Parts: sequence; C-alpha cells; structure tokens
Amino acid sequence: MKNLVKEFYEERNNRIKRYAAEELRYRETILDLTRLDYEYNFDILGRPIIQMPQDIVAMQEIIWQVRPDLIIETGIAHGGSLIFSASMLAMLDMCDAIEAGEKLDPKISRRKVLGIDIDIRAHNRAAIEAHPMASRIQMIQGSSIAPEIIEQVYAVAANYSRVLVCLDSNHTHNHVLAELEAYAPLTSVGSYCVVFDTNVEDMPADMFSHRPWGPGDNPKTAVWEYLKTHPEFEIDKSIQHKLLITVAPDGYLKRVR
Repeated sequence: MKNLVKEFYEERNNRIKRYAAEELRYRETILDLTRLDYEYNFDILGRPIIQMPQDIVAMQEIIWQVRPDLIIETGIAHGGSLIFSASMLAMLDMCDAIEAGEKLDPKISRRKVLGIDIDIRAHNRAAIEAHPMASRIQMIQGSSIAPEIIEQVYAVAANYSRVLVCLDSNHTHNHVLAELEAYAPLTSVGSYCVVFDTNVEDMPADMFSHRPWGPGDNPKTAVWEYLKTHPEFEIDKSIQHKLLITVAPDGYLKRVR
C-alpha cells in the first residue's frame, strides 16, 4: 500500500527544486508588487503587518518547526509582526497543553517575543499593549546596535533556550551587518536568523532614492559579508524557491552548527 503522505511530500520537494530555475523570472513580479506598495495591504489580528503574504506563511512554518521560546525582532513599526509572532507562540502553548492534558492560562506563557525599535510611536505602543497578545510581548526602545540595547537583549535571552531571530529595521549594509554580529549568535542550532528586505539588492537604484540603502548597500550584501566568516549559518534556499515571491532571498539563514 502506498504511503500517500510520503508521496505527497516527495512530489512537493521535487516541484520546489524545479522552481529554483524560475527564481530570476519572478524578480519582475516582486518589483511590480513593490512599486504597488503591495506589502502594506495586510493586517494580522487587527494590526498592520508590512510583509509579503508568502513570507508570513514561511514564518509560520519556521515557528511551528523550530518551536521557539523566544523570538527576537528588530523593527516594530505598527506591531503586526510582533502580534503575529505572539499569536504563533500562543498556538504552541495551546498545542503543548492539549498534548500534555494540562489546563492552560492563556495570559501566562514561558514564551516571549522581544521587539526592538529606535522609535516606538506612542500610538503603536498603546495599540500593542492593549492587544490580547500583549502578555507575550516585550518591547525595548533604542538603536538595535547600541551596546546598552544589545546588553538588554542578551539579559532577556539568557532566560530562554530556543531562540529565533528576525532582522527588519534599518536596511543599510553596515547596520544589518552590525545586527547580525550582535544577534545572530543568539540563534539556536536548528533555528533561523531571518534577514528581511534582502531583495533591495535586486531592485533598481531609483526605487530607493529617498532611502540611505540601495543596490550594493543593503541587507543582502550584509548577509553575504557575514557568511564569509560564519560557517555556522547556511542560506536555506529551499524557502525562497518554495515562495518564489519573497522580500528575503538569501535571507533565511539556518544555524546548522
């Protein structure tokens, strides 16, 4: 008798491998969507999340696979990503309780999302703190690469054992490289450090005339530089091949050792 589930996954994996040849063709699609500000169109549990839907799905898969007890995120904006991550951690808590046959207090969790931003707007902070997911969220205001902020993050991380890192703040090469040097080491083996907006490298320079980043100076160039001396991380290209439309090509970094 056929193992239909195994066959399903084998077919999927073979299909994704074929997608690798199509990646360059989809860059034009991503460019068109970026020009439309498409990634600004979506909410998560009532808060704006500035991401491509495909990357949101990828993060859901990663969180379910890794089962982190701490998610560190640089860049908060309207808080949608924090709310999304917290909701996934709440789902993990619920599944753990069901499997263990235990009662669950939804306001109490050993899991946490830690968000860092240089400027947490008062209205965004108020909305995040009023959200039902707030009990799983901690925020720190300050530059993510300032020594005193890094020290605070490490103090929090010391209490957790399974860490996932997401970098999505200032997108210049130097800033992202400094974030990688600071926070990627906190990533647990088997977990991910996800660097968003690496697709800036693949965009026309005039797309970012009002920004300090652009082709040659962006998250992807920082990732490439970081990986030269950090073999403990590898780019998980299966994710970008699967998504086809993503803001993070070469940005899904898996810690393998």
